[in-house]
Amino acid sequence: MSYNNNGNVVPAADPLPGKKTKLQSSRSWVSIVATGESETLDVDKYAIMHRVQIHARDLRILDPNLSYPSTILGRERAVVLNLEHIKAIITADEVLLRDPSDENVIPVLKELERRLPVGNEAQNGQGDGKESSAANNDADAAEEDDSPFEFRALEVFLEAICSFLAARTTELETAAYPALDELTSKISSRNLDRVRKLKSAMTRLTARVQKVRDELEQLLDDDDDMADLYLSRKLSSASSASSSPNCYLTSPTIGSKISRASRASLATARGDENDVEELEMLLEAYFMQIDSTLNRLTTLREYIDDTEDYINIQLDNHRNQLIQLELVLSSGTVCSAFYSLVAGIFGMNIPYTWNDNHGYMFKYVVILTGAICVILFTFIMSHARYKGLVGS
Repeated sequence: MSYNNNGNVVPAADPLPGKKTKLQSSRSWVSIVATGESETLDVDKYAIMHRVQIHARDLRILDPNLSYPSTILGRERAVVLNLEHIKAIITADEVLLRDPSDENVIPVLKELERRLPVGNEAQNGQGDGKESSAANNDADAAEEDDSPFEFRALEVFLEAICSFLAARTTELETAAYPALDELTSKISSRNLDRVRKLKSAMTRLTARVQKVRDELEQLLDDDDDMADLYLSRKLSSASSASSSPNCYLTSPTIGSKISRASRASLATARGDENDVEELEMLLEAYFMQIDSTLNRLTTLREYIDDTEDYINIQLDNHRNQLIQLELVLSSGTVCSAFYSLVAGIFGMNIPYTWNDNHGYMFKYVVILTGAICVILFTFIMSHARYKGLVGS
């Protein structure tokens, strides 16, 4: 609070709009539960850490102001996921998604709300007609899916990021191939600059795709890391350790903490806890998809390299033609120098005794000089052709 010259109170100015928006977006989260219902949360990082019980270093990975590579981390009660614009925390019964107002995140949020509900939960709140029919189809598909809640959420995120990167690759291919073909037909500064920008964009996109692929490959290579992503199994094991199996199935307190999908996977939790076949098949499917995208970018890079080689060959050909022209001109200059030498000798105003009464010698000297020039020019060109400087 401040005062003006008249003693009136002047209210403090509001903070800059840009800073205010940035602060709000950094605190904005959306929570999606197993029923598909979403709730917007405006909380700080300490509330999120207490809510999902993760460390600050794990939450720092999801900070949009910091640059972290694509990461999927399994913790005791949560999965921390950072895939490009998708920054989320998955628990056994809840998904926390950061920056829900982002244009790239909105389709992911809608897909979560559509695919997370299981069974009758997917049919609640649906309208009639085509909308109801589509909802029933989704519900039938969801009934067949006995995957734990965290796997269904993880599948949505993997599908979204693979589709996003594939779409960016398609856009790049659509712009790159015509530009490369145009460059081969006409080499100009405009076409060269256009291809340079496309190659830079391809390099950046390849690095992004490579990071996602490496993260999935790293998970597939380590069974322990995949086992850490079984949140429902770990929650079931922790609950069964503190109560008998019968109480576990009938206790409303524990049942409220475990989602329907978690209870459906109880048999798996009681079995081999090192069995990661379900998650391995899920990751392999999207690993093959992201690997296919990377192969498309690799093919595009090879096409760019082939185009560069073709252009270099054309430039070398033009350079050789210039060298050939320069050699011909230089040879002609050397041969002309002999005529200049003869003209200089006979043109000097110096008395020579052999020049008296021997005027016919000039004719023979000119003929002899011409023959020497022809022989010299032929020798130079033959030697240049032998060295490969000129064509045959």
